[in-house]
Formats: sequence, structure tokens, C-alpha cells
Amino acid sequence: MDVAVYRPGELTGADRSAWTALQSRARSLGTPQLANPFLSPEFALAVGHCRSGVRIAVLHEHGEPAAFLPFQRSALGTGRAVGLGVSDAQGLVHRPGFHWDARELLRACGLSVLEFDHLVAGQHPFETAAFSGHASPVIDVDQGFEAYLAGLRARSPKFTRTTLAKERKLGRDVGPLRYVHDERDPAALRTLMQWKSAQYRRTGRSDRFAHPWIVRLVQHLFHTRSASFAGLLSVLYSGERPVAAHFGLRSESVLACWFPAYDPRFAKFSPGLVLHLRMAQAAAAESLGYLDLGRGAKDYKESLKTRELLVSEGWVMRRHPVALGHRARRAPVRALRNAVLARPELFAPADRLLKRVGRIRSGGDA
Repeated sequence: MDVAVYRPGELTGADRSAWTALQSRARSLGTPQLANPFLSPEFALAVGHCRSGVRIAVLHEHGEPAAFLPFQRSALGTGRAVGLGVSDAQGLVHRPGFHWDARELLRACGLSVLEFDHLVAGQHPFETAAFSGHASPVIDVDQGFEAYLAGLRARSPKFTRTTLAKERKLGRDVGPLRYVHDERDPAALRTLMQWKSAQYRRTGRSDRFAHPWIVRLVQHLFHTRSASFAGLLSVLYSGERPVAAHFGLRSESVLACWFPAYDPRFAKFSPGLVLHLRMAQAAAAESLGYLDLGRGAKDYKESLKTRELLVSEGWVMRRHPVALGHRARRAPVRALRNAVLARPELFAPADRLLKRVGRIRSGGDA
């Protein structure tokens, strides 16, 4: 294979345009997951702005760029999908019918192993026995919001009635509702991050916004805008008060949901669900294909989804001592975590324990 590896700042404008063009055609060519904004050059360059070790492999065919693989490389030659841990779609963005050899590509990139946790479907050269598949729910809006809402009423009539009733009650009891699909006030973004940090602590999860590089990444993406990509902050106001917000990424055809949160004082009105319905309505009005809710079992995702995509977790490796050591360290932890997530009888008590710990910590902080 003809492979060139660049640092983010070395990628040419022509290569960026070719990358974006591949994503723009993905929806019509039957590979819509490649249009996910997490697979865009803007996301890779933003991670490169905030983290070291980001590289972009450009694969050429007949002298023209045919595929792009962003990744992060350590000094020892272990590789991770770019943004692994915060990215909800990963893989090689490529022309239809393009074939590659995974181990040859790793060798060209100077890697002994390459790890993914959200590898999109259709990446067969990367998929080995080391990979496991996971559902990523989506909301299809390509037929319009009214068609989606009609389907939601048919699938979950009680859920739909209850959510719409809470929406009306929120407007009556707290203040008239106003939805801003593309909020440009940085103060609203800070409010969202504060809510999300509090939610992480309250539920015993690791606070992503305690990591300065993730804060910088979100802020950078908030200010990144083009015709094919944007960081999108959506806010639901009741009166003049924000009650729910979401920050995600938009490509030409996909809205990738990322950081949703709400003011817990208004939890009884389910403002997060109301916000997601408004987001779906706005996405349909912009002729997007679907909202990707991201991997992970959550009740609200189960209620709102129309179908599921498949993403995979695992690694591809060459025969190399560093790769074998990486697998020996990572495999047991990953297997245990996925076993807990996959089995309700294990997940439910673990989730309750995390929440109890979170409440104790929150009380101690107060």
C-alpha cells in the first residue's frame, strides 16, 4: 500500500477536501456511518490541537487519496483510535470498494497494535477475534419529524403521551419553552459542563470534565464551524432559565449526540427527553439522516431509538512484544467491564453502588 503518515498540521488542504468529499458521498453510497462527524478531519485536527501523538495516515490509490485513518501513537508504538474514550465513531474513511491489509497498514504507521472502542461497521480488515460488537441506538429522521413522532407513538404510546404532557406542564409551571438549536453563548456551554460534571459525580462516574484536555477539546469544537461540520450546542429554556442542554457534533447528514445534561431541580419534567425531541425535530428540518445516540444502555435511548447500529471494541495487532504486553494488560479489564454491562443482574447492583458512592461524595463536597 502507498501510505503517508502526517502530523495534523502537515495535512494539506487538498487532502482535507478529499476526506470531506468521501464523507459527503457516504450516505448516498450506502456507508452512512462513515459520515459520522467523529470521523471528520475537523475532529481529528481538534484532538491533535489538545493531545500529543495524533497522526493521520493517508492511503493513496493510483496517486490519489483513497482513505484516511486518524490515530494516536505512543512512544512505544501502541496506537489508539483518535479520541478513544470520548469518540463515538472510529475507523478508516475510505472510497467504496477500497481494500486494505490491516497489519501492513499498522507497519506503515509504525504501530504494533491499534485499539478501538467504537469501530464502525464495514471495517472488515480490522475486525478480528479480538473484537466484540455493541449496539449504538439511533433516531432516524430522514422521513421527517412527524413520521418519527408517529412511529414513536405507535411503538411507545404511554412514553410519548407522558413526555409530551410533561413538556406542556414545564411550560405552564416554570415558564414558556424556547428551544435554541444552535446556541452561540459560551456561558451556556459552561453551564452544560457544570451540570454534566455534577451528574458524573452524583452517579459515581469518572468526571470527564475534570480532564483539562477534554474541556479544551469541547471548547475548540464549539468554535469549529464549516458547511460540513460544526460543534452544536442546543439548549431548552423555560422562561429565561436553561433547563436542559446538549453539546454534540454535526456533519452533513448525522448529528452525533455527545454530552446531554439538565438541571436536576426540574427532573420531574424530564427536560432531557423534551430536549431530545426538539433536537430530532430540528435535525429533520435540516434534512439530516439520523441522530446517533452513542453506544451504551440507557433507558432514554431505548425509548427514543428507531433502530441500532453496530460498533465494535477491540484491537488489531502485529506479532510484536509490545502488542502482546498491551493485550495482556487491557484484555482482562475490558472483558470484566463488558461482562458487567451486558448482564442486567450484574449491572443493576453495580450501578446502584456507583450512585450511592456518588451521593456520599457529593454530600462530602458540600
